[in-house]
Amino acid sequence: MSVIKLSMVLTENDAIVDSRDLKGLIAMAAAAEQAGIDSVQVSEHIVLGPTAGANGVMANRRDYAAPGNQDPATAWPSSIVLLSAIAQATTTLRLVAGAIIAPLRHPLLLAKELGTLDLLSEGRLVVIPTVSWHAEEYAALGVAFNERGRILDEQLEVLSKAWGPFPIRHDGHYYTFDDVWLEPRPHRPDGPRLWFGGSGMHASLIRRIARYGHGLNPFGSLSDDDLAALANGMRDAGRDISELEMVGGIRGTFTSQDDIADLDVALESLPSQLAQGYTTICFKPAMFVREAAEVPALCRELVTKVNEIARAH
Repeated sequence: MSVIKLSMVLTENDAIVDSRDLKGLIAMAAAAEQAGIDSVQVSEHIVLGPTAGANGVMANRRDYAAPGNQDPATAWPSSIVLLSAIAQATTTLRLVAGAIIAPLRHPLLLAKELGTLDLLSEGRLVVIPTVSWHAEEYAALGVAFNERGRILDEQLEVLSKAWGPFPIRHDGHYYTFDDVWLEPRPHRPDGPRLWFGGSGMHASLIRRIARYGHGLNPFGSLSDDDLAALANGMRDAGRDISELEMVGGIRGTFTSQDDIADLDVALESLPSQLAQGYTTICFKPAMFVREAAEVPALCRELVTKVNEIARAH
């Protein structure tokens, strides 16, 4: 069994580090690298409207926030700016921009920012392009919410051209441009790695993964039928599901508003994920520790325990 990679979720950890404390988040990322963590994940919102928290906040703020459970006043630093700083504070840590709400940006601007960050980090960038869920965010930025899937599809087509050879041109429904050069090119000749995710496995997600994807990072678990559908879609595109980095995760269970989760209980889901082919496991540190100072020890414990479980299965 190959070594299992661990990916630390860096956003939504306000219980242990203020989301406005950007230096604290950078320090936590650097400490994770030293403890053997493979990557950090930073998500984003550009703005939030009143309905972002319409369903109330989570019973325990250490849990993952679902759509409708996000306080509109939550600080969401620019993921690309924050990851640029982390790139300079680390040397091997992969930088996962997950998720980038692509339809809220022009694809050429997005390609410029992502390519520059990939070059700065010497090829350590992973991007999870998504359409997200918050209609008020789209309205504030003047983008049609009900067309976001179609916009993303065209943006992915533009991004596939954006790494060269140049000049590139595009004549689409949403974007049209004649010969342009987009420099500097990213570190990787074919651009950053692209992961895709979401809830469940639907036809458009399968199509995007099969055409552009390097990895799968779903929100929640997938059934064997979901994975079989993806394997069929990959095969139809002349690819194999084994080409994808499969990203699972552990999630804490909480019994009160202020407790932390039991790590060993959370790891009980790992064997079934390994059996499904997952090789990268993400975790949110605030679920399992009370202070940021405890994160390095948590990371070391996870590296040891996850790989012990992997060797046993």
